[in-house]
Amino acid sequence: MNEVLPQLDELLFPSVEGVLVESVEVTDTAVRVEVRTTAGRAVCPGCGCWSGRIHGSYLRFPRDLPTAGKFVVVSLRVRRFVCEEKSCERKTFAEQVPGLTRRFGQRTERLRSTLVSV
Repeated sequence: MNEVLPQLDELLFPSVEGVLVESVEVTDTAVRVEVRTTAGRAVCPGCGCWSGRIHGSYLRFPRDLPTAGKFVVVSLRVRRFVCEEKSCERKTFAEQVPGLTRRFGQRTERLRSTLVSV
């Protein structure tokens, strides 16, 4: 399975850069995909400055398109960064994963675009 994991990034998230599939678990009713970001830095949405200082992390669970009749549960580890710009009003901010999620979004971009087209 370890030799398959690098290929899963391209298979499961072909249009998303900067994510790494850590594990995939398949049960009778669901597919659980554990994903984390790989970027070393992120841009502060408040001032536009880059930061590499990590404050912490948390899990997000955006809904994704079902596959083979099974629910897909994405467990996405997102990091919070410290904005080091003294004049910025934001002290910390969460990194965003373009092409996978949106700010405050509860669905993946591909599920959101599928629902919009329906």
